Amino acid sequence: MSFIRSIHATAGNASLPAVASASVARPSQPLTGSNGDNAPLSRRLRLLLAASAGLPVAALYYAQPMLGVMGTSIGASDTAVGLLPTLTQLGYALGILLLTPLGDRFDRRRIILIKAALLSVALLLSGLAPGIGLLLVVSFAVGLTATMAQDIVPAAATLAPERERGKTVGTVMTGLLLGILLSRVVSGVVAEHFGWRAMYLIAAASVALIGLVAWRSLPRFRPTSTLSYGALLASLASLWRRHGALRRAALAQGLLSVGFSAFWSTLAVMLHGAPFHLGSAAAGAFGLAGAAGALGAPVAGRISDRFGPEVVTRLGAGLAALSFATMFATPWLEPNARLWLLVGSAIGFDLGVQMTLVAHQTIVFGIDPAARSRLNAVLFVTMFIGMAIGSASGSLVLARWGWAAVTVLATTTAVAALGVRLMPRPGTAR
Repeated sequence: MSFIRSIHATAGNASLPAVASASVARPSQPLTGSNGDNAPLSRRLRLLLAASAGLPVAALYYAQPMLGVMGTSIGASDTAVGLLPTLTQLGYALGILLLTPLGDRFDRRRIILIKAALLSVALLLSGLAPGIGLLLVVSFAVGLTATMAQDIVPAAATLAPERERGKTVGTVMTGLLLGILLSRVVSGVVAEHFGWRAMYLIAAASVALIGLVAWRSLPRFRPTSTLSYGALLASLASLWRRHGALRRAALAQGLLSVGFSAFWSTLAVMLHGAPFHLGSAAAGAFGLAGAAGALGAPVAGRISDRFGPEVVTRLGAGLAALSFATMFATPWLEPNARLWLLVGSAIGFDLGVQMTLVAHQTIVFGIDPAARSRLNAVLFVTMFIGMAIGSASGSLVLARWGWAAVTVLATTTAVAALGVRLMPRPGTAR
């Protein structure tokens, strides 16, 4: 793969000193020491890590509110334009599986910088593309390189002292989740006032700026594995078999993702019909409710640091199940009351899902410090499988049995996730 060859070409000395301090270092001054003795991260570095996670992942969702405008502008059919988000998500899923494990083999700083440069180019080409052909190709490339966000999270876990790992991961995940939830709102406003090409050009500039700041600020990371690329990928299955804590975290988060995706993939269709008859702008505004829930991620991290991540996973899964269950009352409420209940439920289950994700990452990153990138890849691949199942099953259930059935689906999967977290803690195979 050309991406892997580019990392080899820039890798230099494979035995870089390990990261130890949370202070900001020049690229020519790698940090030394052990992870357990790290000093607390500076506020500036935490904000950089959060922005470096949020802006790349936002690139996955910019196109969704602009598809109609884009199709008219370049003369493409609805079917062809509809492939743009599909290819972007496919690229992201493959990038998590095929590229994220490289963070254990090479200096994460170099991987982050290379992906930032390539993502900026892909977004720039998206804004300049004359037709649907080039747009389809670069949409896939955007997905692949947006996995930069999944390199940032284990980097933050490595930089943080163990006693503050949950808090740090929570802060970075807030940036990532806000990128996901607010990207549709931002792109819709920008496209309406300045055109869809302007959104891609702004996105390219923002990622390039983050890459420049990361080049100046991020320390170097010592590789934790000498495995070949093929062995790295093969080790994903080995990690799954060996670590019961990983399997339980991935399964519970995957189940929560089914209900989460089922809600968000059917919300716009439900609001468009009776009795609401609301447009896409109203559905996009629900992203603000989700963003309010995402702001609770740092709180979840602090609770995890103090009382343990197991407690947070159960609280989060329970809150998600309760929030989904409250939507059973919607058929007996007036339309305005239904909307307010949906907003409250969205805030609740979004907070629950994000709390659980932060706690699961805290658990996973503590399993084996030398395999954090691969462990994160397993967790997120399982999570995206759940999201894909939720999107497909949610649409099918809505078409056949209506919104009440979507509520049943989401509540059932959340309760199942809570059941997984309440099971006795599994052992680790030798």
